[in-house]
Amino acid sequence: MSGERDARLERLETTLGHLLRTGVMSAAACLAVGLIVWIAAGSTPLANGILTAGLVVLMVTPLMRVIVSLVAYARMRDWFFVTTTVLVFAMLLVAWLLRP
Repeated sequence: MSGERDARLERLETTLGHLLRTGVMSAAACLAVGLIVWIAAGSTPLANGILTAGLVVLMVTPLMRVIVSLVAYARMRDWFFVTTTVLVFAMLLVAWLLRP
């Protein structure tokens, strides 16, 4: 039983690592391309859109990590971590919605 749980936690950590890496690299690529377009053409709707997409991807990445963790902990029936993850999710949403 403990071996299965350890294997699930290891898979979760690997999945979360891939998710975070993909999110950060995608955001960095969007921001780099947006910056290049902005330098080359000035403040155009295309440059602004690409830069905005990069920032949105960067902001959504931690939210996706929490959602993936929530699903994984629910499947493992680890209710302490489900509750903790729901609270973290709620705080992230509130912080994101209350931004100026």
